[in-house]
Amino acid sequence: MAAFMGRRGALALGLAGLASGARAQPAWPDRPVRLIVPTLGGAGTADTLARLMAQALEAQLGQRVLVENRAGANGNIGATAAARSAPDGTTFLWGWAGTLATNPALYRDLPFDPVRDFAPVVLVGNVPNILVVNKSLGPHTLAEFTALAQAEPGRLHFGSTGNGSSMHLAGELYRQQTGTDLVHVPYSGPAPAVTDLLSGRIQLMFNLVTGAMPQIRAGEVVPIAMLSDRRVPQLPDVPTSAELGLPGLTFGTWFGIMAPQGTPPAIIARMNAAANAVLADAAARARLEEAGLELYGGPPERLAAHLAEELRRHAEIVRRSGARLD
Repeated sequence: MAAFMGRRGALALGLAGLASGARAQPAWPDRPVRLIVPTLGGAGTADTLARLMAQALEAQLGQRVLVENRAGANGNIGATAAARSAPDGTTFLWGWAGTLATNPALYRDLPFDPVRDFAPVVLVGNVPNILVVNKSLGPHTLAEFTALAQAEPGRLHFGSTGNGSSMHLAGELYRQQTGTDLVHVPYSGPAPAVTDLLSGRIQLMFNLVTGAMPQIRAGEVVPIAMLSDRRVPQLPDVPTSAELGLPGLTFGTWFGIMAPQGTPPAIIARMNAAANAVLADAAARARLEEAGLELYGGPPERLAAHLAEELRRHAEIVRRSGARLD
């Protein structure tokens, strides 16, 4: 009996030690988290939103969230670095439509696979494109603009930040939806395109709403339609393409957080919950919306389904446009 009690006591002590060890294991995250952003730091919609999100996530996670800019190759360098990172919950990708949905259609030898190499965490939101025209052009509505474009094929030029950019593909989608013939003029960045729009060298742009807002508020361009299914709070008087009878003419740059494939589901669930808490917080929502973001959120499955549909849609737009980058 004494021997039995001794063994029983030893077993109890052992189980208590295991339980104590389990309790002693630090909860994730127990160290700073990296958010890889595949663009230059200090400017641009993607970097601005990433930094706002990282700051808000720190309050939810109780750890530093460090933005790491990895620019180059149209976002492919940063995305590849994130895909090849250890799946231990210390690295995530701040991805967007161009990197995750457009690049697979633009590049023959993409160094990463957006589905195979990543686990979706959360669909954060979307920045829509908006059709704006030079104020001397004449049209003030989508119907008037489309009638002009159809009446004078090949005369109207639209600027973008390059082949395959959201501004380019939004213009291609408009052409495909309306049967119009617009001339695409690629630029090295948004600033020279906007300069030429204001001077009349080009007549229109399908700019991101964040880039077009200063010119709209200053009365320098005419906003024609938001390429979205909902109006943005900053420009409540600008109608959406869906309202104007073109529900298929929706285009924007959506943003999501991805993890390297193999990241433990518990960590993905924790990061998803933290991101959704940010999107539910009034102060954080206000900052993100002021930066031009339509807020989404939801479970990882929403991002997975959205990415699958966007891969299909962007592949078709790119194929019909003939754009390639190698």
